Amino acid sequence: MVGSSPMQAVLVAPGVRDRKVLAFERRDALKDKDANTGLLRTILASNPAQRSAFYTFDLARVVDLYKAWRRALADVRPCYAVKCNPDPALLGALAALGAGFDCASRAEIEAVLALGVHPRDIVYANPCKPEAHLEYAAEAGVNLTTYDSEEEVAKVKRCHPGCELLLRIKGPDGGDVRVDLGTKYGAHADEVVPLLRAAQREGVAVAGVSFHVGSGAGNLDVYRGAIEAARAVFDAAAALGMPPMRVLDIGGGFVSGPTFEAAAAVINDALAQHFGDLPCVEVIGEPGRYFAETAFTLAARVIGKRTRGEVREYWIDDGLYGTLNCIIMDHYVPTPRPLAAPRPGEKTYTSTVFGPTCDSLDTVVTGYQLPEMSVGDWLVFDDMGAYTTGAGSNFNGFATSDINIYVAYSS
Repeated sequence: MVGSSPMQAVLVAPGVRDRKVLAFERRDALKDKDANTGLLRTILASNPAQRSAFYTFDLARVVDLYKAWRRALADVRPCYAVKCNPDPALLGALAALGAGFDCASRAEIEAVLALGVHPRDIVYANPCKPEAHLEYAAEAGVNLTTYDSEEEVAKVKRCHPGCELLLRIKGPDGGDVRVDLGTKYGAHADEVVPLLRAAQREGVAVAGVSFHVGSGAGNLDVYRGAIEAARAVFDAAAALGMPPMRVLDIGGGFVSGPTFEAAAAVINDALAQHFGDLPCVEVIGEPGRYFAETAFTLAARVIGKRTRGEVREYWIDDGLYGTLNCIIMDHYVPTPRPLAAPRPGEKTYTSTVFGPTCDSLDTVVTGYQLPEMSVGDWLVFDDMGAYTTGAGSNFNGFATSDINIYVAYSS
């Protein structure tokens, strides 16, 4: 990190320094929404041509979250999951703060390297990679990747023989997760030794173990079980005469706030219990939504309205095929609020909000209480940084890439 403060380092970072950065006041965390509202209004007042959906991105929120991570998980280096939100300003800010990166494709690796990140700070965290992407990783010097099948070992041997492996294991079934990745990835307990032997047979080094308990896990004991299972893999590799492992990747899915603090306490305790005798092991994590989710706010414009008795129907210029795809993809529960200041005693109406496309699936909320709104008014969606801008489409001619992102920092 360079500069006399984390924020100064972020402001001169690649991906940030070439953007116009706005400053606004945020007195305390309890007033985040009020501060965001003020910022949104300032942007619209100073940019009268801004007549379509846009985002704000608060750099200071990322700085605060990084500090909170380092306090809670001092011995775990965060490697940001690029897929969550690949905005260059977010990537540049995290690089300036000292984060590494979890990349899952050639394009993600290229995006991070373009910001000056060293290849050694990248984990190619995709257990099943296209051959061409793996060959590019070899050319770029990205030499650490995950696997959970014998076929992947053979592929790595063929396309990137100098690459080290992390054996991705399936964490314990804990339920109560927003997104369960264990249905797609992770070696089962009876597959661990055969997969270690496969790498040993091919002469491909296994540097460590990775796991992912699922996104937004509510049962925090799954971290304890996963770390215990990871230590069993370390011991199994030693029993096979393999070189000592040196990396433990505890995955991502963290949610900022009290849940993160509680998860960190469980993780620290489990690491001390199961890896306390292996102080040389480097522990990393793959947070995505932890850094991205609360740093971004969406403002969408009302572009249409229909009144049916006491029911109001509105159309806005972003929806399920745009950045609000997170409603389907990431189980986001939208709670839109009008940007206009509420009037005392203002009546609300049962409302439906549609996205802009011609598909009836493109429905944002139904049976939702909103005050009377007009075409040209704005609806605000908070906490819209995770799996939003990175996963939208251009369906029906409404391009997600056309949505402006205003970079700002709060004091």
